[in-house]
Amino acid sequence: MRTKLLKQKNALKARRIKRIRGKISGTAQTPRVALFKSNRFLYAQAIDDVQSVTLASVDGKKLGLSANKEAAVNVAKAFAQTLKDKGIEKIVFDRRGNQYQGVVAAFAEALRENGITL
Repeated sequence: MRTKLLKQKNALKARRIKRIRGKISGTAQTPRVALFKSNRFLYAQAIDDVQSVTLASVDGKKLGLSANKEAAVNVAKAFAQTLKDKGIEKIVFDRRGNQYQGVVAAFAEALRENGITL
C-alpha cells in the first residue's frame, strides 16, 4: 500500500514540474535557476536551456548548511555572488514543483536582496 502511495505522490510532483517547465525557459542572458530541496540540503543551479549547459551552481551540502530558512538565505547569498561573478543579474526562477513558501520563498527573497532580479 505504501509503495502505491509513493508512486502516486511522485507522479503528481512530476506533473507539477512538467507544467512549470512548460511555461519557463532560460537563456544565456536570463538563465533558469532550478532549486532542488531535499529533506537535508539545498542545491541550486543556473541553466541555459538553449545550449543545455549549467552556468553556475551552489551546493548547500558543501557549504555545510542544512535545508532551513536561515541556511537558505546563506546559500542564496553565495549563489548570488557566483551569479554576479559570471555577469548574470536577471534570472527566471524554477521552484521545481515546490510551493512558494518557507525555504523556497526565503531563497528567492534572499536572491532579490542580493541584487538578482527574478
